[in-house]
Amino acid sequence: MSSFDYKAEAELFPARGWKSARRITYKRFAKAAEAVRYAIEELPPQHLLGTYLEVEEERFDSSGIRRLYNSADYPLKRAAGS
Repeated sequence: MSSFDYKAEAELFPARGWKSARRITYKRFAKAAEAVRYAIEELPPQHLLGTYLEVEEERFDSSGIRRLYNSADYPLKRAAGS
């Protein structure tokens, strides 16, 4: 994971087919670190499955997003209990 650029622009594509009162839509982020934080800390856990992150033409599924968040290289402070 050391070659991942947390400062690169990122796009977050939500899982399709989840029905909820809170609509989850495509989001663009100036920094990948913010996209990773949003996916792990803000999305309801059931919505993370099927969601993917695209950074510099590389895609990360829900387990890849989780690995990026848990990496020692992750630059942001993590929420308690995440």
